[in-house]
Amino acid sequence: MTQTPGSTAWDTEAARFDDEPDHGLRDPEVRAAWAGRLAGWLPDRPGDLLDLGCGTGTMSLLAAERGHRVTGVDFAPKMLDRARHKLAGHDAEFLLGDAARPPVPSGAYDVVLVRHVLWALPDPAAVVRHWWSLLRPGGRLVLVEGVWGELNPAGIPATRLIELLGDVAGDVRHEPLSGDPRLWGRQVKDERYAVVATG
Repeated sequence: MTQTPGSTAWDTEAARFDDEPDHGLRDPEVRAAWAGRLAGWLPDRPGDLLDLGCGTGTMSLLAAERGHRVTGVDFAPKMLDRARHKLAGHDAEFLLGDAARPPVPSGAYDVVLVRHVLWALPDPAAVVRHWWSLLRPGGRLVLVEGVWGELNPAGIPATRLIELLGDVAGDVRHEPLSGDPRLWGRQVKDERYAVVATG
């Protein structure tokens, strides 16, 4: 499903989206767990970070708190309203657009961060190539993905994503996340992971 700017499909979820432990990060332990992981994935030196499918801006906020200048893109206006409120006072802007083809220039970012978005897009290979083109030389693509559910699993396996990134990136690092219940606010059995790719 391609994200359509102005779509109301996720707007109806905006008011309760942050109620999920790993969405709103309201629990201090969950928040600290994500902040710690992000510290390991992002460059130490602050830069320009693009958060695609940013939702209510939770990952954007963690990045901004580390000093990064954040641009968030989402196709749901009500999600963006919440993100703007959440990041008031930080160096951040939020744009309405399709995460697969965001309304931003090529070669403008030190980091492209995307969490739980790629699996839902129709042509992951083309999307990954486009996201890679948004990075500056030496930039970093950080993808948090998984395969969710046991009866009718949906998602993108880590092996497939690593294969896609092998066509564009010089270095690809895979980090399993399922075994850390602090990230999710509970134990999980499905496949959840991060992949960090650099030039």
